[in-house]
Amino acid sequence: MKKLLLIISLLSPVMMYAQHKKAAPTTYDLLVGTYTKGQSKGIYVYRFYIETGRMAYLSQIDDVSNPSYLCVAANNKFVYAVNEDGKNGGVSSFKFDPKQGKLTFINKQSSAGADPCYISVDKEQKNVFVANYSSGSLTVLPVNKDGSLGAVSQVVQDQGHGINKERQEAPHVHIAMLSPDEKYVLYTDLGTDKLNVMRYRASHPQPLSPASPPFVKIKDGAGPRHIVFSDDKKHLYLLTEMGSAVHVFDYDNGKLKEKQSVTLLNDGFKGQTAGAAVHISPDGRFLYASNRLETNEISVYSIEPETDTLTFVQRVSTFGKNPRDFAIDPTGSYLVVANQDSDRLYIYHRDQNTGTITRMGPEIEIGNPVCLKFTVAE
Repeated sequence: MKKLLLIISLLSPVMMYAQHKKAAPTTYDLLVGTYTKGQSKGIYVYRFYIETGRMAYLSQIDDVSNPSYLCVAANNKFVYAVNEDGKNGGVSSFKFDPKQGKLTFINKQSSAGADPCYISVDKEQKNVFVANYSSGSLTVLPVNKDGSLGAVSQVVQDQGHGINKERQEAPHVHIAMLSPDEKYVLYTDLGTDKLNVMRYRASHPQPLSPASPPFVKIKDGAGPRHIVFSDDKKHLYLLTEMGSAVHVFDYDNGKLKEKQSVTLLNDGFKGQTAGAAVHISPDGRFLYASNRLETNEISVYSIEPETDTLTFVQRVSTFGKNPRDFAIDPTGSYLVVANQDSDRLYIYHRDQNTGTITRMGPEIEIGNPVCLKFTVAE
């Protein structure tokens, strides 16, 4: 009897902790950025149910011009979007209600560049970083306490060109992403085949300064596009648009060293192709990349635990045209693909042991979907 009482007394704190421990979320919001040249009018919000993999429409905010890329603040209360409007590029801020899945416009600022195509925000919500594709510049905008954006505080203008006279006649900045420790901002330049590294000091009036070395050179004509960090933060994966390949780098405090390159293409493929997006599963075990034009596929690779090198697993059709972006839900159970030129989202079930994906139904109709962001529904 005494032994039984002892066991119960030892287990009681564990049982109480288990009862009070907050359960993992099973419901998320999926925010969809679009081009508004067709059927779309702005940003759409869907409720995503993990138990079934189903989506339900919640809301939309109209009269937002070409919100082609979005980012969600760490506190889940604000959303920022680029306005990819040629020479009149802009950046918009919104309040976000995760209970209702509702966006409310706050303000808009110039991006101080042409065709902004990517935006990110630091965890402390002090600055957003914008990649202006056509003007080849990276800009910084301060974030105010109410979530609104201030005017551009810094412009980093790239110079130069690449070997492809049609696509690389000038700089074309495509992504601006913070390192995991937020000491650096890394940005790709498709026009000059460079992955650039900037030191980030949030409190400085000019928060960005060139790192040492300030860039790594990518293969001529490859056209670097998107990047993602490994789960252990020691490696970086770079997807090239024109080369349709993933390059693997060792990463250490702003310094990069290439160690592997894998193609997204089948042996002997001679058609038109363009790499688009790259993401890693929440468990850090698998990498996924989308490819467009005459391929329209998602490629899957396993990540070797010790070296973070890649091994091919699978290629799957996106069942549509121009898979500009895709997203893996935070539990790793599903993958959603945005087919820009088919006006459709498709949902795939993801096998968390093998990394393979299998299409589910039905599809979701949205005009020109080009960016997907999951966030917790409160």
